[in-house]
Amino acid sequence: MLENCRNAKERWGGVSDIVDKWLKERQDLIVLYCDITSTEGESTEALVTRYQHFCQLLVDYVSAGHFEVYEQLIQEAKEFDDGGLELAKKIIPQIEQTTEIALKFNDQFDNVHKVDDGLGSLVSEMSRLGEVLADRFELEDAMLEALHNAHADQVV
Repeated sequence: MLENCRNAKERWGGVSDIVDKWLKERQDLIVLYCDITSTEGESTEALVTRYQHFCQLLVDYVSAGHFEVYEQLIQEAKEFDDGGLELAKKIIPQIEQTTEIALKFNDQFDNVHKVDDGLGSLVSEMSRLGEVLADRFELEDAMLEALHNAHADQVV
């Protein structure tokens, strides 16, 4: 997952400051996800703090995608009117499904009491979330690649 993030950043990192920041958030999210899923013997308090930070970063990343990056890509697709809008209309609903799962995870584990109460299901939910995020990243990469590549020569 982290390697794919690096590749995406190399391909689209210069498109805009918004995408740069967003891809950096994605990388941070992946690193924190890996860090959290590999901790053993850590105190519950420390683990809860990490999960709270992870949940905040998750919500920030998801929100930036929907309210900044996708809007920018859709606006570009409208301006160029070359089929990119149709692609976005196919991909975004699939991404929205992953958003619902991410927000549900956040609602389930966003504070100390919820993490403490849900420790039994936390490991399986993190695993599920990891799979969902990997799918989401692939969808986002496909949309970025198609829309960016379609207009790269015209934008420069």
